[in-house]
Amino acid sequence: MAKQLNIFVDNKPGRLNAVTEALAQKGINIFIFTIQDRGDFGLIKLIVDKPEDADEILRNKGFASALKDVVLVSVKDKPGNLHRLAMALQEKKINLTDARGTVLSPSNVGLCCLEVDDIKVAEKALTKAGFELLAVNDICHC
Repeated sequence: MAKQLNIFVDNKPGRLNAVTEALAQKGINIFIFTIQDRGDFGLIKLIVDKPEDADEILRNKGFASALKDVVLVSVKDKPGNLHRLAMALQEKKINLTDARGTVLSPSNVGLCCLEVDDIKVAEKALTKAGFELLAVNDICHC
């Protein structure tokens, strides 16, 4: 299980810069990011090497941030594997609330970051289906 940092920001120029500057000054490394437009507000989702420290740094700078448990999954890049992952979750009636993924080259291994409604059951279902669960240490040298 990994921790994701959710940061709620005003949707205006410079907010991403303020977040990344605060983290960079304290040596926090960002591995995965997503930025979502929510009208007047934006949501920045980060997977970082030191999530608790990053949360504290941002809160001290006045940002509204929260930590959330997520599942990091290694998925071999071949047709049907995302379907297998979806089936494993569906069979246990796990609701997938948000997800992002990519394939890392040249290894052709996919990395998925999943937000689910029942993390423990999701981890068991994915492991049983043959997927490898990852920790942040597995995707970085931290």
